[in-house]
Amino acid sequence: MSDIPPITCLRSFESVARLGSVTAAAKELHVTHSAISQQIKVLEELLGVTLFVRQGRGLRVSEDGRLYALQIRAALGGIAEATRLVKTQPRTTELVVAVLPSFGLNWLLPRLPRFQQLHPQIGIRLQASLAISNLGQESVDLAIRMGKGDWDAQQQRLLFHDETLVVAAPHFNGGHLPQSTEEILTSPIVFNTESWQPWCQAAGLDIEVPRSGLCSNDSNLVLQAVRLGQGIALERRSLVHDAILRGELVQISPHSAPYPYPYWLVLPNREHVQVHQQLFADWLSAEVEQYLSQLDQSKAQAPG
Repeated sequence: MSDIPPITCLRSFESVARLGSVTAAAKELHVTHSAISQQIKVLEELLGVTLFVRQGRGLRVSEDGRLYALQIRAALGGIAEATRLVKTQPRTTELVVAVLPSFGLNWLLPRLPRFQQLHPQIGIRLQASLAISNLGQESVDLAIRMGKGDWDAQQQRLLFHDETLVVAAPHFNGGHLPQSTEEILTSPIVFNTESWQPWCQAAGLDIEVPRSGLCSNDSNLVLQAVRLGQGIALERRSLVHDAILRGELVQISPHSAPYPYPYWLVLPNREHVQVHQQLFADWLSAEVEQYLSQLDQSKAQAPG
């Protein structure tokens, strides 16, 4: 669009043509008389057309100038209206959330529609990875992590502590699910990287379950294998709670063991948290509170 004259020249020209005075145009645009005269001269040289006829100390718009002024006035009005519309429309902001794949799929993703209903102007981009993102160097607004909460130079807010329990698909072993601890430990097990020893101790057994058969470092793969009926698994409650409520999985033992690493909300260590980060943090805190309340109700209703 190299054939478009400078906007300052067009505004000066339109103002003089409308007001009939360089002095009045300079006052309207808050510039000097000489600035207006110079911008009109530049515009006439660019166009190769005389826009104003000098009459004594005044100016009279030429016929070419009159027609041009009508078109420029409409064009500037369109620009002003477009600017007004874009200013009044809700701003769309992208929030980049780094999250563990297992937690993202099984806990966060089912709850995200509620955040999007509350804040449709905020787009969410989930960055799923087992690696720990450096919020100070990467384009990440916040992260949900599992660990001891000892990450340097970052704000950390405790979300909740987790626990492990044993689950199976309802159709596992033809629907004949193991009942006792011994039956559980002799069933086909899909292993993750966690030790069974804390759960065994909670069940009254001081043993370590030897690894054999299928094993994965990705809880999503472990849980999918369980859904397919390939075995039982020891998994974090946060990853299986919703699936149990939906009837996709069954907790096959009342025993559970505390998980050593809680979940944290981590933000860049800045003096001020941005609005979209704070909105997500507040929503996440409310979701965690609701989730923990559901757990308390479930445990209160459990037999025994």
